[in-house]
Amino acid sequence: MAAALDAVRRRIASATDRPDRVRVVAVTKGHGAEAVRSAVAAGLPDIGENYAQELLAKAAQLPSGCAPRWHFLGAVQRNKVADLAPLVAVWQSVDRVEEARRIASLRPGAEILVEVALFSGPGRGGVSPRATAGLVEEARSLGLAVGGLMAVGPPGPPEEARPGFRWLAGEARRLGLGEVSMGMTADLEVAVEEGSTMVRVGTALFGPRPGAPELGR
Repeated sequence: MAAALDAVRRRIASATDRPDRVRVVAVTKGHGAEAVRSAVAAGLPDIGENYAQELLAKAAQLPSGCAPRWHFLGAVQRNKVADLAPLVAVWQSVDRVEEARRIASLRPGAEILVEVALFSGPGRGGVSPRATAGLVEEARSLGLAVGGLMAVGPPGPPEEARPGFRWLAGEARRLGLGEVSMGMTADLEVAVEEGSTMVRVGTALFGPRPGAPELGR
């Protein structure tokens, strides 16, 4: 784990002269609770999960001394918010006002990121770029702490993500938001070059996913 994390940090440092400003979120989707323990032990408290049941199951398996800062990265299902609310520190994928309302009702003042659909494709979430500012304003009016914007790059060569990533960072600045969550294992250098403050890394830290464990999904 230490060697993998060092390699990721070197990649970040190659793309910016301020690598200390870029937070690494360790994405443990498809890996067991041991991956969470090893990440936290290596100095990565920010842990990202895409599925509610997977996050809940892993949290229940962790020893008392292991306290990750959970980031929820998947589609926000309103019927799962009540279960997740006591655990999730950052909701990274809010793209509808109904989700924001549900989170605000159960976790007043929660930190969220608004997910923006920079690229179309099957299974892609996110609010449209033109509706981003409106959703940010709605979420703020509900008392949520809107920390920034989040997006997923397109499949294919990393350079294809550059225009969208550049727009996202610019929009975050325009809206007065400090966090820009963009970049994963394949395209993190491009994301960091364009202003990412938070990269979501799974494969580069833990290797290919062995397949999601049986966790009640």
